Amino acid sequence: MLENFKLEGARGRSKKKTVVSVKRLLQDLGGHQPWGCPWAYLSHRQRRFSILGGPILSTSVASLLGELLHEELALRWEQLLLDDAFTGGALAWVPGRTPRAGQLVYPAGGALDRLYFQKVSLTPGSEPRVLGGPGHIRLRGPVRQVVTRTVQGEALLAVRSDYHCALWKVSKQGQPAPLQVLQVEKGATGISLSPHLPGELAICSRSGAICLWTPQDGLQQIYKDPETLVFRDPSPWRWADFTAHPRVLTVGDRTGVKMVDTQGPPGCGLLLFRGGAEASCQKGERVLLTQYLGECGPECLHPTLHLICTQFSLCLVDERLPLVPLLKWSHGLPSAPLLAQLLPPPRSGLPRPLLLAGQGGELQLLHVAGEGASTPRLAGPPQSLPSRSDSLSAFPLLEPKSQWRLQERLKAPAIGLAAAIPPSASTPVLSLFQLSAAGDVFHQRLHLQGEPGPDSPAPTASWTPQATASCSRWLKALLEVPPAPPVWAAPTFSHRRLLGCFEPPKAEGKAPEGLRTAMAKGRLLQPRDLGLLPTEERAPAPEPGPEDELSERLEAAWEGQAAAWWERRRGSGSGPGKQPKRHKRRTQLSSTFSSLSGRLDLSDAASPPPSPERTLPEARPQPPVTPPSQESTQELWARGVPSERQQTLRDYMAELPLGGDAPGAASVPSSQASSVRATPSRQRAAVRSGSQPHWKKPRMGF
Repeated sequence: MLENFKLEGARGRSKKKTVVSVKRLLQDLGGHQPWGCPWAYLSHRQRRFSILGGPILSTSVASLLGELLHEELALRWEQLLLDDAFTGGALAWVPGRTPRAGQLVYPAGGALDRLYFQKVSLTPGSEPRVLGGPGHIRLRGPVRQVVTRTVQGEALLAVRSDYHCALWKVSKQGQPAPLQVLQVEKGATGISLSPHLPGELAICSRSGAICLWTPQDGLQQIYKDPETLVFRDPSPWRWADFTAHPRVLTVGDRTGVKMVDTQGPPGCGLLLFRGGAEASCQKGERVLLTQYLGECGPECLHPTLHLICTQFSLCLVDERLPLVPLLKWSHGLPSAPLLAQLLPPPRSGLPRPLLLAGQGGELQLLHVAGEGASTPRLAGPPQSLPSRSDSLSAFPLLEPKSQWRLQERLKAPAIGLAAAIPPSASTPVLSLFQLSAAGDVFHQRLHLQGEPGPDSPAPTASWTPQATASCSRWLKALLEVPPAPPVWAAPTFSHRRLLGCFEPPKAEGKAPEGLRTAMAKGRLLQPRDLGLLPTEERAPAPEPGPEDELSERLEAAWEGQAAAWWERRRGSGSGPGKQPKRHKRRTQLSSTFSSLSGRLDLSDAASPPPSPERTLPEARPQPPVTPPSQESTQELWARGVPSERQQTLRDYMAELPLGGDAPGAASVPSSQASSVRATPSRQRAAVRSGSQPHWKKPRMGF
């Protein structure tokens, strides 16, 4: 955007209302905050810009924020699965003028953006002694990897951040001098120092580019391939290391490792390792770390060996025999092994210790034998070392909240590993340093025995009085620091002030007062606030409506009066205006008799007529049924009957006692009437049981 640009508004607006100064707008956005809130102050320029530029910038701003949010969520999800930012480790040991002196180089601070140099003196019989306070260098980003190497008597230190890489030269007095700072636009994933030439540095980028920096030639790109080596994998992680030849490098990704000649044509190379059947890889197995193990020395391993770590196993691969590992074993670590270090032999003729650390702080010690031209082998099984979480029992028992803080601090992910073996006339001692993501450096002293065998015990960590006192001081300093506030919290509003601004209306009852009390205290509303005490009586059910037959039936069944409800339902359903449904598979004449008996409340005969002695007490007497007149009944049932049968029907109905003067016609109980079937024979039996006079025999078989 230009310094001044015009936003088209409605006609008649002045120029002052349609032109916004971007310079002053940016000053407003990043400047004055009177009450510590970025939204507490809004100038007229911001309001005018939001009104005029809202329809123009809404689409572009929303799409930009959506892309950034999607990228951030994808990155966070990858970090939850595997955080490979600290691959290689952010802790290094720089040797000093004597074999027992050196420096620990590690990041610290809340953002890990300060690089500390701490001088340490190692003593085989006691804890390491810290010499003075640490010096530090402030960087512009978090430190992810620290690498050190001594070549031709010159100690070099390389540091990798997210988008920068730096190289220092460390003097014999331990003072670092910067040599070069490089910027990586796409993000750096790994750095390596050459064991052949001093000051040569290999840098890997997320874009798939591998660059080589030397003090003489500067920075040059030697390889670039955005695709993975063997098969497709979405991870942008790349790694590079050196080989036995000074001009040949190894390039690795999650699918395999390739050897690349820096002086050859682009794209040429030879696969050293691939995740497939040649290396007996499991399904989903990926490369996590590659490291060159060859060094110049009389008791070193063969200079063509490489260590390759996956989430399941470790492999030793020889450059002369690619694709097929010389050794492969399952490490059994519960977390990803992102840290590894090969140490010199503690004594002449002993195997070389190989330390392996998982991201969760688990440690393993392996002994690799096979100097010179002999085949490398494992001298004994891998040995598990005590982790930081195992030292929890050495601390005093604390209150639950402090104990939880201590456990979380000890369980912080491991981001650095360094070790040294000072010369000793007695049993060699391994000084092991481990850096956690919280910025704490932990130290262990491990007594190394001779060549380990199948039955040899694992190295044990010794707790000296000095170590116990140091841990006590660390714990005291930890508990004195207040817990860090959350990075983001949902905004809260003071409802107490809002409730005090107005006078609440007075209402009868305890419910409004209890509601206001619960709101003022910021808690949930309880039944006791409304004055509702728990009672054992069942709450009354709502009154059923006139058509709510199901609710009425369930209520009667709940009270144990289902039979009485059924009797009342049958009595109310046999009124003068209600007729039961006709049966479909009957003749017209049979339907006529069934309908006629329905008028006499003879709708069902599921049960025999009860005797007076066994009458239910819930049954209530029904009012007498007033039948319609005989003439209207004859005219009604004459409809739909053939003419040749109408006279017969009239004669039959004349014989029925439907008149008001018939004895017992209006005194038949509903219980007796409902128990008679809708057939002529059953009708006669019911009438006879109710003390009715004998009927005459109908004509024509009726």
